[in-house]
Amino acid sequence: MGCLCTKQRIKYEDPAVLASQTYFNEAQVEALYELFKKLSSSLTDDGLISKEEFQLGLFRNSKKQTLISDRVFQLFDSKQDGVIEFEEFVRSLSVFHPEASRAEKVAFAFQLHDMSQTGFIERNELKNLILALLEESELTLSDDIVESIIDKTFKDADTKGDGRIDIQEWDDFVTRYPSLLKTMTIPHLKDITTAFPSFVLISEIEDDDLNE
Repeated sequence: MGCLCTKQRIKYEDPAVLASQTYFNEAQVEALYELFKKLSSSLTDDGLISKEEFQLGLFRNSKKQTLISDRVFQLFDSKQDGVIEFEEFVRSLSVFHPEASRAEKVAFAFQLHDMSQTGFIERNELKNLILALLEESELTLSDDIVESIIDKTFKDADTKGDGRIDIQEWDDFVTRYPSLLKTMTIPHLKDITTAFPSFVLISEIEDDDLNE
């Protein structure tokens, strides 16, 4: 009952307010609301996107729980209450807009890797993310190759040599390897209309991402 009451109290912000705070115009915010309604009612029509509905939107499968989808959901769920409200949905998607600043994309990607939220990317976090990307891409690499990728990444990125990557080191690293940020831009968001069918935040890992 408590959860239902919370849902009933939800009031969506004026499209003009969200437009002023994001890279979308009012018409695009309204179009995103149509998409939000489809996603939030795909399993339960409650005006909120659950983790299962989020995964259904990403993978067409509500049962496919992955490390990456869990982490992206956590970042979208800025209130950390287990569901995504419309305002959270719009503000988070705005980071993926082609006109969003590089700094915003760098920060979001860093947070995605910083799973323990310590302010640093640790070696085990990078390994877990690489393994998750390989699994979603249905690719298989030996443990030695995975370890060599991690070694190369830390050799390039951990310029302070303290065994972890901070936000400045991450920024410098993705400056040298810009393809690492390619999934942070969804071109279709620039021309979104009510016909916009869905969204995909995760693309297949490519060999040149870490081996440029």
